[in-house]
Amino acid sequence: MKVYNTLTRRKEEFVPLVPGKVSMYVCGPTVYNLIHIGNARPMIVFDTARRYMEHKGYEVNYVSNFTDVDDKIIKKAIEEGVSAEEISQRYIAECKKDMAGMNVKPATTHPLATQEIDGMIDMISTLIEKGYAYAAEDGTVYFRTRKFQEYGKLSHKNLDDLRGGNRSLLVSGEDQKEDPLDFVLWKPKKEGEPSWPSPWCDGRPGWHIECSVMSKKYLGEEIDIHAGGEDLIFPHHENEIAQSECCNGKIFARYWLHNAFLNIDNRKMSKSLGNFFTVREISEKYDLQVLRFFMLSAHYRSPLNFSAELMEASKNGLERIVNAVSNLKFLEENAGAAEMTAVEKEEASKLEEYVQKFDEAMDDDFNTADAISVIFELVKFANTAVSGQSSKEFAQAVRSQIISLSDILGLIVEKEEEMLDSDIEALIGERQAARKAKNFARADEIRDLLLEKGIVLKDTREGVKWERA
Repeated sequence: MKVYNTLTRRKEEFVPLVPGKVSMYVCGPTVYNLIHIGNARPMIVFDTARRYMEHKGYEVNYVSNFTDVDDKIIKKAIEEGVSAEEISQRYIAECKKDMAGMNVKPATTHPLATQEIDGMIDMISTLIEKGYAYAAEDGTVYFRTRKFQEYGKLSHKNLDDLRGGNRSLLVSGEDQKEDPLDFVLWKPKKEGEPSWPSPWCDGRPGWHIECSVMSKKYLGEEIDIHAGGEDLIFPHHENEIAQSECCNGKIFARYWLHNAFLNIDNRKMSKSLGNFFTVREISEKYDLQVLRFFMLSAHYRSPLNFSAELMEASKNGLERIVNAVSNLKFLEENAGAAEMTAVEKEEASKLEEYVQKFDEAMDDDFNTADAISVIFELVKFANTAVSGQSSKEFAQAVRSQIISLSDILGLIVEKEEEMLDSDIEALIGERQAARKAKNFARADEIRDLLLEKGIVLKDTREGVKWERA
């Protein structure tokens, strides 16, 4: 398995620190509002990477944080006249609902910044003791960026070009810095804001320190994979490396994975442009499995454009797989013979070829686009190889393989069993009898009545099928 390492800018063979185990940290959202579809991309992408590694037999320790103390959270709390904790807890709960809708597995651990303050103070104290950080007169603690000679190795920028984009530089007390590039580790409290006691002042941590501390606590001083959106490469991940490696004296993460940006109608997502969508808004128009399918339809390192047309195409693509699984289940339940024939056994042997092609795609830096193409090839095989004359065993084998590969991508393609009410069952039976008696007027009347009840009937060569409208 090869992954593209942002640190080296090349694909590398993935070799974990501990054979059979993977330690993986993925930066989570700041919880001050409902998550948007830009947040959804790394959630889906790296959840899929985790699923595939588990499919390969790895035991994955997957940590993803919630930033629950931040300027945006505090601003929202002041606007609503409630505590910052109430805001963060509300939107953590809402985020988990959206994650469940997208079939994103819960992390092994979802740490909260506010519960790791002691660890942050300890790490900052160590950095001060080692000479990598210093406290200003007002209690603000800064990291000496230039003292870490490898600063900039992830973003591949010249040190003197790194001032732009660092939101931690723009704080009160700018004149207290030894160097304009130094960034904040701890800052003094302001009136009405949450704060914690520290050796330097009552205050709260800077943005970057939390992930260094959480990663160390839950995964160790050196980890296999650190991942997130490419917007986090600088300054967030660059600063994490500096803090962690200066504190621990070890390489922080061996592989850095970053997903590309998500655009809306070929423009950057922005509230001011009116093209800003939350996951919750998308769920009102589409099943969130469609959003997941859409996110996986392109390679994670490729920019992805979100549009209504592409979502419709994703919906149709997913339905194609779902319908194939549904048809196979129908054929399986109505098959005459139970066991495979010699010809079917030969056909079934081809299933392993699709698995190999799927694994080859995913082994190539988690190429989900090509992996989905393999599933479509398998669907085409199912549509031609399995018929009403096929055995139950053969239909079941093909269906199970489609479900298995889809599940690795986190795609739910098997509809839940639905029970018809007894009166609807009776109407379907009555319609069948009417058709047999050539009373087509009554048969059409019953079809229309069922449609009013939200039941769509489909007359196929395999028999009558139904689905909810």
